[in-house]
Amino acid sequence: MQIQDLPYADPGVPDARSGPRFLWWLFRNQLGGQLKSLAWGLLHFASVAALPFCVGVAVQAVVDRSGARLALAGGLLALACAGNAVGGTFLHRTAITNWITSAARVQQLLARKAAQLGSALTRRVAAGEVVAVSTGDVEKIGWFVEAWSRFTAALVTIVLVCVGLLVYQPALGVVVAVGLPVLALAVLPLLPRATRRADTQREKAGRATELASDTVAGLRVLRGIGGEELFLDRYRRASQEVRHAAVRSARMWSLISAIQVLLPGLLLIAVVWHGVQLARQGRITVGELVTVYSSVMVLTYPLRHFEEIAMAYSFSRPSAERAAGVLSLERATDTAGSRAAEAPSGDLYDPETGLLASTGRLTAVVCGDPDAAGRLAERLGGHPSQEGTAVLLDGVPLDELPLDSARTAVLVQDKDPVLLSGSLRELLDVPASGAVEPREALAAAQCDDVLAALAQGSLDAADPMDARITERGRSLSGGQRQRLALARSLITDPEVLVLDEPTSAVDSHTEARIAQGVRELRAERTTVVFTSSPLLLDRADRVVFLHDGEVAAVGAHRELVRTEPRYRAVVTRETEDEAALNGAADLTDVLAELEEIEEKA
Repeated sequence: MQIQDLPYADPGVPDARSGPRFLWWLFRNQLGGQLKSLAWGLLHFASVAALPFCVGVAVQAVVDRSGARLALAGGLLALACAGNAVGGTFLHRTAITNWITSAARVQQLLARKAAQLGSALTRRVAAGEVVAVSTGDVEKIGWFVEAWSRFTAALVTIVLVCVGLLVYQPALGVVVAVGLPVLALAVLPLLPRATRRADTQREKAGRATELASDTVAGLRVLRGIGGEELFLDRYRRASQEVRHAAVRSARMWSLISAIQVLLPGLLLIAVVWHGVQLARQGRITVGELVTVYSSVMVLTYPLRHFEEIAMAYSFSRPSAERAAGVLSLERATDTAGSRAAEAPSGDLYDPETGLLASTGRLTAVVCGDPDAAGRLAERLGGHPSQEGTAVLLDGVPLDELPLDSARTAVLVQDKDPVLLSGSLRELLDVPASGAVEPREALAAAQCDDVLAALAQGSLDAADPMDARITERGRSLSGGQRQRLALARSLITDPEVLVLDEPTSAVDSHTEARIAQGVRELRAERTTVVFTSSPLLLDRADRVVFLHDGEVAAVGAHRELVRTEPRYRAVVTRETEDEAALNGAADLTDVLAELEEIEEKA
């Protein structure tokens, strides 16, 4: 896999049982790139390690006044330099390729998992944690995966050099062969503490990211209650904790780096001292001493990869654990789909509650518990957050359909829909049947004032459709964002559209017009609206009242208001005592007020 071939057609099925297993799975799936990196790494490190031998031969040739051997040493030196240049260039190229492709694979896996889980993801994992995993953690995982082949090449080179020195000059080679493993293993006792400090730093950074994400998401509310400074102080404290943790972690890694510099220096001193004694005794030549000394000095370069791989693993292991934790999450029901891809058309039925949404009709659902209503809305869309009996569409269980087919057939608009940044045209460019034009959807959702506001705020956009929408639509009011999201849902024109409180942030007159617009635009389609608004309920073909998780009453809105006290209490916001005292007089007033609002709308 090359960078230009990204994204992967299929990133594969990860082994998410643990962080190390996930790293090993990534390595196995990049075996070709790892072998290329290993080959170029061997050429690079072997060429670097050959330089001291060439220099030693040249020095000895000068001492012996041998022109032929000097010329041979020059040729070998040129060959080693060429190998060093070529190997280093392509090692860097393959290493970066491995890094980017492994990170891209993880990002694709995370994106696929987010698409599968939908809104259930942020209920099971904090939003800040998801952001941290898909950004910083992805880079750390890619770092370790690509560093492994370079470390392997460095390790093989060190072993070969030690063996070569033992053969070339046993007296000094023994010192090097004993000293190098000590250098490589000297930092191992410090790694657990360094890893713990790195984990602490990452944990605190994740908390700070989550706090920042929550603060930005609720900035409008914070400004309304004057809580900006309170949350800013919290973030300051969280960021300072991250800074202190980072300093403590850096101190430990600085100590490891210092040891990696100190010990090779001590080994060089030992080699020079022992070599000088051997040279005085005539047991080795000057060229051999220069060769061994230069080899030890050059080997400090591949030895640095021992520190790098330890650091990469220390940072990537917890990152891989978090990524594996997200990737191991599963939907409460089957996601693969045991049936062939199809688009069933018919009644939508939930066996758990007894809710039935008839084909081609607008069904309103009233539930006193907003959280229960949200869970039911998700279940109707075929992606429940809890295990249970599957919802049936035309008698077909939604969890037996492939996920794409289920979501094509049933679209659920959450009560807090998100608007992506970009132009309005891009926002409304969504997979759709083509039967509903954007202007029709915008008109049904009563977006005329939204278009005017966007055009006024984007002076460089002659067409409101080209006006820019900021991140999450923060420049718009809650009602404007809600109406644009409704228009986007209407454009898709699914067989079944489930709307959870689609007009909770708009005024009553606009709400009445939206109710009429949705009813007309969805005349031939099945629509389910979760609401307690009398205006929407009065426009519905059928109203279903849920109590304690089951259908308690079914009928027209005005009929249920008269005959079902529990329904009336939810719709009119009455308490039980108020309902008993007010009785039919309040009911008459409510209906009269409703008719007055309808006439004005």
